[in-house]
Amino acid sequence: MSELLSIEDISVTYGNIKALRNVSMHVNQGDIVCLIGANGSGKSTLLKAIVGQEPLVEGSITFDGEEICQSRNAAGSGSKWGRMKSRKGLTTDLIASRGIALVPEGRRVFADMSVEENLDMGAFMVRDKALIAERKEAMYDFFPILGARRRQKTRSLSGGEQQMMAIARALMSAPRLILLDEPGLGLAPLVISDIFEKIDLINKQDNVTVFLVEQNARMALKASKEGYVMENGRIVLHDASASLLENEKVRAAYLGE
Repeated sequence: MSELLSIEDISVTYGNIKALRNVSMHVNQGDIVCLIGANGSGKSTLLKAIVGQEPLVEGSITFDGEEICQSRNAAGSGSKWGRMKSRKGLTTDLIASRGIALVPEGRRVFADMSVEENLDMGAFMVRDKALIAERKEAMYDFFPILGARRRQKTRSLSGGEQQMMAIARALMSAPRLILLDEPGLGLAPLVISDIFEKIDLINKQDNVTVFLVEQNARMALKASKEGYVMENGRIVLHDASASLLENEKVRAAYLGE
């Protein structure tokens, strides 16, 4: 299986605080890969770095063989990277255009807009109106509750329905890689189960590669092929997800055993 996303030795700082410390990892095309860790360990920062929302101070990120992010230390004004910065895709919109979509933590829906209007926002880079309409209908088929409530303001939806809509909005851009930041956050167990069933279908039926950040470590590891464990901004473990489920340290720290 070919490598779709490659993260090489990246670091991100907030002032004097190093949020990510020399992180390296990869996501193979067609896989579901998860990242688990405690609150504040740097998981969300990593996703933001992938889509260009957090600048790198070290390292680089490559998507499908193209370097999409490089450290600002390496991208001096006289370098080839510095001169070609916009074309190479450091900005979030250009990274998205390469085929990466982020479903952020907390869903970040447009609460005063309808479900349909939110989906339209997910297709902001698509110019073909017929294609947009086709993709919306596909989302209504995939998430029937959204079809039933397409005219409703998003603030009237339940938390689970808003999460489904946030995922559908990301899928409107037809991404090759979807980044999911805590899709089960604050949801009831049955709703989380439904969300994870949809994630599996997105991966298997639509051939969308999934990088999943989730505090529900057991659910994330069961849903994924490979897993990484992050502590204090560092990757401390990487293995097949099935092996991590049996790892004594993982079981004690993240599975409550």
